[in-house]
Amino acid sequence: LLYEDGFKVEFVDPATVKIGEKKYAVNQSLNTDFGRIRIFPKAGVKLDKEPVIVHVAPKQEVIQKFVEDLKVEATSKQSTVLLLSMETAVPEKGRNILDKIVEEYNDAALKDKNLVAANTLDFIEERLKLISGELATVERDVESYKSAEGITDISTESQIFLQNVQQNDAQLSQVNIQLGALEDVEKYVRSKEGERGSAPSTLGLTDPTLLGLIAKVSELELQRETLVKTTSENNPILRSLDEQIRTTKSNITDNIQTMKNIMTGTRQKLMAQNRKFESMIRSVPRKERALLDITRQQAIKNNLYTYLLAKREETALSYASAIADSRTIDIARSGSKPIKPKKSLVFLLFGALGLLIPVGAFATRDMLNNRIGKRTDIEELTSTPIVGEISYAKHKFPLVVTSSSRSIVAEQIRALRTNLQFLRSNNESLAILFTSSISGEGKSFISLNLGASLALIDRPTVILEMDLRRPKLHSMLDMPNTVGISNFLVGQVTLDEILQPVPGMDNYFILTSGPIPPNPAELLVSDKVDDLFHQLRERFQYIIVDSPPVGLVTDAQILADKTDATMYVVRHDVTPKQHLKMVDVMYKEQRFRKLSLILNSINEGTGYGYGYGYGYGYGYGAGGYYEQDPIAKKSFLKRLLPGSRPA
Repeated sequence: LLYEDGFKVEFVDPATVKIGEKKYAVNQSLNTDFGRIRIFPKAGVKLDKEPVIVHVAPKQEVIQKFVEDLKVEATSKQSTVLLLSMETAVPEKGRNILDKIVEEYNDAALKDKNLVAANTLDFIEERLKLISGELATVERDVESYKSAEGITDISTESQIFLQNVQQNDAQLSQVNIQLGALEDVEKYVRSKEGERGSAPSTLGLTDPTLLGLIAKVSELELQRETLVKTTSENNPILRSLDEQIRTTKSNITDNIQTMKNIMTGTRQKLMAQNRKFESMIRSVPRKERALLDITRQQAIKNNLYTYLLAKREETALSYASAIADSRTIDIARSGSKPIKPKKSLVFLLFGALGLLIPVGAFATRDMLNNRIGKRTDIEELTSTPIVGEISYAKHKFPLVVTSSSRSIVAEQIRALRTNLQFLRSNNESLAILFTSSISGEGKSFISLNLGASLALIDRPTVILEMDLRRPKLHSMLDMPNTVGISNFLVGQVTLDEILQPVPGMDNYFILTSGPIPPNPAELLVSDKVDDLFHQLRERFQYIIVDSPPVGLVTDAQILADKTDATMYVVRHDVTPKQHLKMVDVMYKEQRFRKLSLILNSINEGTGYGYGYGYGYGYGYGAGGYYEQDPIAKKSFLKRLLPGSRPA
C-alpha cells in the first residue's frame, strides 16, 4: 500500500508534523505506520504550507530506473575514453550519481589491482605470528640452559663454528622459504582454466623472469575477469586471453621446475655442509655444544623474524602506493537549460494534433454519415439533373419571395424560376409536380415560393394542395380550408368556388385541399382530376402541384401523368442516401416526366459558400399524420455527428 498510494505529511506547527492521524516531532527518528522515518525541515515551516505527498518506490525499481537512464558511450571506436550521461529532472542528483559511479568503479579496480599485495600481507602476518612464538621459546631455552649449566661465554672456536653454521642455516632457511613459495606458485598455476585462484605469495623469490611471468598472468586474469562480466565465453578477445593465460602458466611451470631443481641441489649441499659442521661441533665439550645448538636456533628464528618484518613493510608500501588505472577527465556537470520537454517538438506535436483531430473527426463523420451532405453525393448516386439549390435560413413567414425581397433564398428561388424555361416544350401552360422521399424535406416551402416568384413576373400561377392526407399550405398562409379539392373531386363544388387568391400576391391563386377524405388515392384516379387540370390549363400558365412524398404513399405517382415536369426535393443532411437509388431508378425508367432534383436547406460550412435555408416538414405515423416543428439551427456537436435530423 505504501508503494502504491504513499502518505501525506501535514505541518501542524514548526516543530510538529501530522502523518495519517498521528502527530510527530521533527528532527527525530519516528516509528510510524509506514515504517521508520525522520523529517528534517530545511527552512522555517509556515502553518499555511500545503501538505507534502510522499511516494516510496521499491529499491530494485529505483536501481532499474537509474540503470535505464544511465548511458555509457565511447567517444570514438578507437578511443579509450568513456562518456557517462544521465537524464534526470534534478541536476544535482544526476551529478552526484555519476560522480559516485566513477568513485565506486575506481575503488573496485584498485581492489583488484591490490589483490596480490593483500594476499602477501596476509601470508607474512601468519608467518610472523608463528616465528614470534618460536623465537620466544628458543630465547627461554637459552636462558634456562645457561642458568642451569652456569655458562657465561663460549670459546673463539665455538664462535667461528657457530657463525658458519648460522650462515649455512640461514641459507638453508632461505632455500626452504623459496621452495615453499615455488610450491604456492605451482599450486596457483595448476588451478582450473577460467577459474581465478588466489594470487600466490612471492616471498623470497628473486628471479626477475618468474616474477614478471606471475605479474603478467595476474594482469591477464584480471582482464579476463573484467571482460567476462560483459561478454560471452565465445568472445574472440576472451578466447585470446585464455590462450595467453595458458601459455604464461606453462612458462611459469617450466621456470618453477628449473628453479626447484636448482634449489633442491642447493639444499642438499647446505644440508651436507650442516652435517659436516655438526660433526665438528661434537668435538666441543657437551655443555658448549648444547648451548651452541640452542643459540643457533635462536639466531635462525631472529633472522627470519627480521626478514619477515622488512618484507611486510615493503608490501605495505606497495599496497598503499597503488592507484587506479582509470582517470576522471571531467567531473559530472549539468546543462543550464532543460533538455526536455522540447518546446519546438511540443508545439509541432500539438499543432499536428490540432490539425489531425478535426480532419479525423470530419472524415469519420463523412464515413458514418448516410445522409446527403453535398452535391457530389447526389451526383455519385444518380444521374438525375439538379436544377436548383436552396440555402438554409430562418424566416418568420413562409413566403420569402416578394417584390422587395433580396435575400439569398429569394434569389435562389428566382434562379430556379429561370431554369423552368428548359422544361417548357411549347407556349402552353406548364404543370409542375413537387414531391420528395420523406416528410420534412421542404417541398411545400419551395413550391409555394416558386409560385410566388412566377406571379411576380405576371405569370398567372395556381398552386394545388394535393396532399389530401396531411395538407399544410393553407395553414402556412393562414387561409380557410372549409372547402377545397376534395369537395371538387366528389362533385360538390365548382372550380370557381374553391379557387382563392394568395394574400398579398397578384396573379397567384391556391386550391386548398378541403376536408381530408377517407380515400385519397381513389379520388386521385377519378375523371374529376383530369377535368380539374383541363380547366386550370385554360386559365393559368403555371400549375404547381404540392403532392405527398413518394416514399410514403403512391399519390405522387398517380398525379405524375397529369403534370409536365417533376421537381424532386432533396434536403441536405436529412434525405438518406439510399433513397437516391430509388430516384435514379425512377429517372431511368421515366416514371415521372422530366424528373429533376432540387437540393434544399444547404447548411453553412459544407463548401457551398453560403449558409441559408428553410424547411417545413411532416410525417406519417401509425396513428395518422403528425406535424413537425420548424427547422432550428443545429449546434456544432449536431453538425459534427452524422445522421442527426432536425425535429
